[in-house]
Amino acid sequence: MQEFMANLDMYMLLLLFFAALVAGFVDSIAGGGGMITLPVLLLAGVSPLQALATNKLQSSFGSFSATLHFYKKGYINLKSNIPFAIIAFVFSAIGTISVQFIQTEFLSKILPFLVLVFGLYFLFSPSIKEVERTEKLNKAYLSLAIAAVGFYDGFFGPGTGSFFMLALIIIGGFGVTQSLGQAKLYNFSTNLASLIFFAIGGHMLWGIGLLMALGQFIGANLGSRMAIRYGIRIVKPLVVTISFIMAAKLLYEQF
Repeated sequence: MQEFMANLDMYMLLLLFFAALVAGFVDSIAGGGGMITLPVLLLAGVSPLQALATNKLQSSFGSFSATLHFYKKGYINLKSNIPFAIIAFVFSAIGTISVQFIQTEFLSKILPFLVLVFGLYFLFSPSIKEVERTEKLNKAYLSLAIAAVGFYDGFFGPGTGSFFMLALIIIGGFGVTQSLGQAKLYNFSTNLASLIFFAIGGHMLWGIGLLMALGQFIGANLGSRMAIRYGIRIVKPLVVTISFIMAAKLLYEQF
């Protein structure tokens, strides 16, 4: 690993750092940060499996930074959210283990359409508001949704934060900023699970991952501050824009 880092010039290391910083900022508001960091890791010559593992390391710092900031501002109730975070962790671990034995081609084909539907829902749905709904659905449905997204993150990953937000808004009845804060907690939990099992498998590039983690931490902190300050005014347009860009990028890569 040290030998690999030694072969990277200063410009590539700076590119990795700033890509992580931008990804952390975007991811803390709209999700999709992996669409920025994974291509840069591959550009640096990292193998696909090492890129996935290292991306989980650096993105864990970003989701932790955003979670910490949302918690300090009162948008995360640990007592009520820890059980859901544990569910996300467990199913992410199952997904991370499963991906080593199961092909992901099917998911890669349907993902652009899922992301596109998510963006369209965010753009046109009248239920996307800053305030919570008074009526909320059964917690069992929310648990199932979080388990499914957790497994998806361990198994595949792109857009996980967006899918957590969607579940919290539609099923949980939470407002945009509240959903964003809770989604960061669940995303940190899934990232941590994947990080542990990728590290056990020996696929981690720790030096590069920690360098990018610094950028992620800074970017996510800035992004979460913006999200709290401007709320739905910045979250909604950025989520829609990132969703459409992600869908277009994924479709382009397929065809």
